[in-house]
Amino acid sequence: MGALDGIVVADFSRVLAGPYCTMLLADLGADVIKVEGPRGDDTRQWLPPTDANGVGTYYLSVNRNKRSIALDLTDPTDLHAARELARRADVLVHNLRPGAMERFGLGYDDVAATNAEVVYCSISGFGPKATLPGYDLLVQALSGMMSLTGSPGGPPYRAGVAVIDVMTGLHAATGILAALHHRDTTGQGQHVETNLLSAALSSLVNQTSAYVAGGVVPHRMGNEHLSLYPYEPMATGDGELIIAVGNDQQFRRLAAALGTPGLADDPRFATMAQRNANRRELRALLLDRLAERPAQEWFRILTDADIPCGPINDVRQGVDLATELGLAPIALADKVPTIRNPLTLSATPTRHDLAPPELDEHGAEIRKWLKN
Repeated sequence: MGALDGIVVADFSRVLAGPYCTMLLADLGADVIKVEGPRGDDTRQWLPPTDANGVGTYYLSVNRNKRSIALDLTDPTDLHAARELARRADVLVHNLRPGAMERFGLGYDDVAATNAEVVYCSISGFGPKATLPGYDLLVQALSGMMSLTGSPGGPPYRAGVAVIDVMTGLHAATGILAALHHRDTTGQGQHVETNLLSAALSSLVNQTSAYVAGGVVPHRMGNEHLSLYPYEPMATGDGELIIAVGNDQQFRRLAAALGTPGLADDPRFATMAQRNANRRELRALLLDRLAERPAQEWFRILTDADIPCGPINDVRQGVDLATELGLAPIALADKVPTIRNPLTLSATPTRHDLAPPELDEHGAEIRKWLKN
């Protein structure tokens, strides 16, 4: 049994933030019923890439452990089924535009009127009063995130994955779990709300703090870090190696491993603040030493010296590394390869039982259940 065994989730969400949230709940044991329109979730058509069966891997990435029912909310019979599902659900999640659920009598007030214990989660792009479409790329731009990504003087870039959607899904799941605990304590449901822009600003952590607490507007620094040095890819004799020094003790070990222990006592480099102020001089000295050996040799030497470092892997190499470390990153959801949920719970382990469903794959059984 999973930690959320017995919890029914009515999932009216689509694309990424909502489906990622509900997949996490499903992995923890919840019965997630994915409500799709007649044409299905948009990501069913987001191709390529596809798996061996021609199914889009984007859709597969966030929809395991769910059951699917296709409902046309403009059809009275299907709308009745949707409302009955909402009445029976412990949790309802949607990321439709503000006002869309209300038009079908599925807003929080409507659902709570017949299901007072419901935990109702609304995910929007910019909050309940804004109608801007909530696309991750748009929020990366508007939040300031893109202004931080890229080379100094070069164009801003988006992150290589829809990180704002993912982080918003994580925030939503956390809020839902907190509301379920409150419900278990008090018997009261509640409305959980989050949005992409607020999640983005929270997730920019030290960068937004630099502005609101320090009055500093951060800017693009390429792969460098505003507050840490050395903390970036550095060229070696045959390629780049990430070196991530987070404190003075690590720098002292780095200097010794490079054969230049005096750097740690040099007044220009002895503390993090001094290294940041004199990073150009320090960088030149480090690169001179790193050029003497290939990246893999330095990786071994520096790792043995307990210095955080590593090569820049591609995705395949990242998965292979996790496998080598015994993390078992790949699970089979009914024969469909998937990346394993990263949580390990000793008493209520996560599950990877159901493959991402075909459109309306479970429609008949769900409709039968709703009529009982």
